[in-house]
Amino acid sequence: MTTTENQTKLAQFDEFFSISYAFNINASVIKPTQLPNYEQFIADMPTPFKIASEINTLDQNALRPLQTVAGVAGQLMEYLNHQAQKMDLLVGYILGQQDLEDKRFKAVKFGGGGVIFNSADSQAFNTGDFIELKLFFPDDNSAVYSIGEIVSHEVSAEQNQYKVIFHHIREKDQEALVRNSLHQQSKQLQALAQQRNQTKNTQT
Repeated sequence: MTTTENQTKLAQFDEFFSISYAFNINASVIKPTQLPNYEQFIADMPTPFKIASEINTLDQNALRPLQTVAGVAGQLMEYLNHQAQKMDLLVGYILGQQDLEDKRFKAVKFGGGGVIFNSADSQAFNTGDFIELKLFFPDDNSAVYSIGEIVSHEVSAEQNQYKVIFHHIREKDQEALVRNSLHQQSKQLQALAQQRNQTKNTQT
């Protein structure tokens, strides 16, 4: 990989907003001869990831028209929300079965452009490797399947840190990651505001 190519790929990660957030991923190296094209990637995607995405889309499409209606429709929306929550829990459990301990690593940052994760094993991955990548977000009972490419490797505090850009990812999944990153930012800002208020109240 030339310096220019590497800089271009590093810039790809920064094209999207990203946020520091700890969560589990699964990562495994794909041999260059086995790297799928996009059509093969879609065909080989594990079924639970396809189901989770479709359910989320259906829930949003079904509930959106009812959000502006009051009365009985409001009660119906509340009921449908409860049903959606039950389905989310079931989907979350199914997705959890895809999280394999021997392929598990701790991600520390993510966004629509890629993910950064740590590994204690310096021999596990190399810059330029293509990897099968599963991202798990248990707080939202969601997960994303993709193919990534490692574009940098840094060593810090006895940890190997890898920056990965998405090589293959469905557009709907990338959009979901963007929404999730903004959602996590909002939660972090709210927690920070509450902490400041508590500190202020303690001092007064």
